[in-house]
Amino acid sequence: MDIMIILQIIVLLGAIFIGVRLGGIGIGYAGGAGVLVLGLCLGMKPGNIPWDVILIIASVIAAISAMQLAGGLNYLVYIAEKILYKNPKYINYLAPVVTYVLTIFAGTGHTAFSMIPVIVEVAKGENVRPSVPLSIAVVASQIAITASPVSAAVIYMTGVLEPFGWSYPALLGVWLLTTFAGCMITAFIMTLISKMDLSTDPIYQERLKEGLVKPAVGLHEMKIDAKAKLSVWIFLIGVLCVVFYASAISPAVGLIKNVVVPRDAAIMSLMLTVGALITILCKVKLGDVAGTAVFKSGMVACICVLGVAWLGDTFVSGHTNEIKAFASQTISQYPALLAVVFFLAAMLLYSQAATAKAITPTVVAALGITAANPDNAYMLVACFAAVSALFVLPTYPTLLGAVQMDDTGTTRIGKWVFNHSFFIPGVLAIFFSVALGFVVCGLF
Repeated sequence: MDIMIILQIIVLLGAIFIGVRLGGIGIGYAGGAGVLVLGLCLGMKPGNIPWDVILIIASVIAAISAMQLAGGLNYLVYIAEKILYKNPKYINYLAPVVTYVLTIFAGTGHTAFSMIPVIVEVAKGENVRPSVPLSIAVVASQIAITASPVSAAVIYMTGVLEPFGWSYPALLGVWLLTTFAGCMITAFIMTLISKMDLSTDPIYQERLKEGLVKPAVGLHEMKIDAKAKLSVWIFLIGVLCVVFYASAISPAVGLIKNVVVPRDAAIMSLMLTVGALITILCKVKLGDVAGTAVFKSGMVACICVLGVAWLGDTFVSGHTNEIKAFASQTISQYPALLAVVFFLAAMLLYSQAATAKAITPTVVAALGITAANPDNAYMLVACFAAVSALFVLPTYPTLLGAVQMDDTGTTRIGKWVFNHSFFIPGVLAIFFSVALGFVVCGLF
């Protein structure tokens, strides 16, 4: 291998390693620094900045922040809490269902933060180790990104696949069915193979003796006002408008022939309109929007995508020929290997949308996928869920949040980095989602 390529790989992995160690927005900082080193020191041309992905995330987050300020997120969390507390015996299945649905609705997995304490409380009440439902729920919130109609990853991939004969509604249907089923199969398997009895966990017993475990307190009644409910309805209508418009302009559907406003612009403008309507009708104080938890985490996500996706695109663009050669020779013979490529890229690039944007164009070119020859496009559809491998390194915010909020100590990170509570359910969920993707795609 050429010494220059080795140095480039060292810079790529080094920047990602530093970013992971810094955590949070530091991933974006380190990504930008990596681009600088690759460009100035190693002669690589900086890649494309994923402005469309960043702006879609920003517009969706802006709308959700207004909804949070109006009390809409609290309302959704309260509904989810009631479902969990009324059916505690099924916590291993309902916890991932709740986080999955919240992510589908909001387009961000960070909504899982609000459910983590509730899952811990319900599990403790049932003498179930919280690590079991928590691990599945966190993974489900990540995989659901690949089926959410307002996520940047889905919007990007549908834009790529539509010219190859895949309609927007069909893609949503495939990804919703396969990812949800994959999460539920994983929940079933984890329930069978996991040690469920909380009282026998030695770390829990030690923490209990030291008084570090809080007793389960049950459901907190919450007063929900009319503006909270109204904000949820406004956001829901906005999401439905996104789905309708994206479907209507899809070449395979063709309800709108002369498209004046392209999909990305329509989604961004719809989400900003939703924010404006919530602000006006729910009397939200605009000065407080930037202070919401959702807005802060969303803007951090934008910087992370900017840095790490730019870094990834810089490296991939510089080695397009090598990647094309590998893809054309290997992936064409073994389609499932595309899922492995997506998986490995996602664990480094730390974003579903960034991974899809970095890898997909090169794979499309390598496999010779065109409108006239779209046969291999099914591989991208089936393997898309694999871009959700953000759980592999135990540094993702919701993963860390679950570890910190589980006062029983059952959700933990092992000494060998990868042996944490989320690895096995994460790998299983992606495996089943991709496998089901190939099965469903075979029916088309």
